[in-house]
Amino acid sequence: MTTANSAPVSITLTTSNNAQGWQQDKTLQITQDNIAIYLPEDTAYRSRKIQMAARKIEKLDIEHAALQGDSWDEASQWAFALGFSCVNKLENISFCGEPALIERLNNKLAVYAWSRDLTNQTPAELYPLKLAQLASDYIKNLAPAYVSTRLIQGEALKEQQWMGIYNVGKGSINEPCLLELDFNPSGDENTQVTACLVGKGITFDSGGYSIKSNAGMFDMKCDMGGAAVVAGALALAIKEGLNQRVKLYLCCAENMISRDAYKLGDIITYKNGVTCEIANTDAEGRLVLADGLMAASETGAPMIIDAATLTGAAVSATGGDYTALFALDNNVAAKAQASAKVTGEAIWQLPLEPWHQDKCPSVFADTANSRTIKGGGAGGASNAAGFLSRFVDNEGAGWLHFDLAGAYNGAESGLWAAGATGLGIATIADLISDH
Repeated sequence: MTTANSAPVSITLTTSNNAQGWQQDKTLQITQDNIAIYLPEDTAYRSRKIQMAARKIEKLDIEHAALQGDSWDEASQWAFALGFSCVNKLENISFCGEPALIERLNNKLAVYAWSRDLTNQTPAELYPLKLAQLASDYIKNLAPAYVSTRLIQGEALKEQQWMGIYNVGKGSINEPCLLELDFNPSGDENTQVTACLVGKGITFDSGGYSIKSNAGMFDMKCDMGGAAVVAGALALAIKEGLNQRVKLYLCCAENMISRDAYKLGDIITYKNGVTCEIANTDAEGRLVLADGLMAASETGAPMIIDAATLTGAAVSATGGDYTALFALDNNVAAKAQASAKVTGEAIWQLPLEPWHQDKCPSVFADTANSRTIKGGGAGGASNAAGFLSRFVDNEGAGWLHFDLAGAYNGAESGLWAAGATGLGIATIADLISDH
């Protein structure tokens, strides 16, 4: 069998496994220069099974896979790419088909590779300002004439009343920041912003004084996964010809313990007047996203999408197999479901009503950021979404919240290699595209 550091291995799909040489489970046939994947024509969950086969193939120590044959459509090739790609092999796939299809898949794979690699970086490599810089540079390079940026960092956050990001990040030696990136292909500063993307960029989450366990903290370099996903979504939409104005807000901080760190019982007064008592310093993502959502609301954009690795409750609800979706606007939620169907990404809408705002009460402030019980108590993901809904205008019209339960895997599975997945990028890119 061809092994790592050698020529690409041909991968084909077949509807027959009657020949010799099939593995015991009859899913793979391995020869010197080719691997065939058995997939009957009436196969249910086709993409999932192709992704699982791709994981098996990658584990054969194959460096590069070349998809060949007429049986590969776009969805099946992308499913293979998700299963085969892994750390140090994020783009080692040759697609097949018409040139336009190959270009589209290569563009998508390149964006996912960038976003996944960004999320996989160590906390020492990726601090808040570095995250903002890397995202800015990547998107600027795609459309240098159409992109402008503004960065607010350190004490300037306090001066400009971005108090969530400031308070969460003030305990770290690495300054927190809010990045505003404006993609405006019209060149006219009066052009309406059609959509805003807001990403949680916590480059490391110790839990603060509500400190995590060692096991709970180990993968917390991935807590900026929301920022990587929304930045990737904008990049993908640009590569696919986005022609309307979109703004990106990345809320970047490290949640650390020090003499300057925010504490339980502190009260944050937000720019819109909402006061928030800190019941749990490990519920920091919603605190920084609040600033980004207010900044996005100031633009008057008819669609605002935020994405975050926000709650363990969403992981418990979905098993990490779905992105949890929250919305107060049923019309925009339906658009998200339609985009997810088009892109083949699994999302599941969980409950959110206006009264979820009251699920984290405080005696001393308008709200607390959580409850002082493990995981924030029952309904934690909905309660977090309810908190966020305080910071969007028009009673949540046009707003979507993605709780990225499947953004990162601490260990490999039958579907995914260990590390970031990029899930959510394609759905959000489709939502903001001109159609």
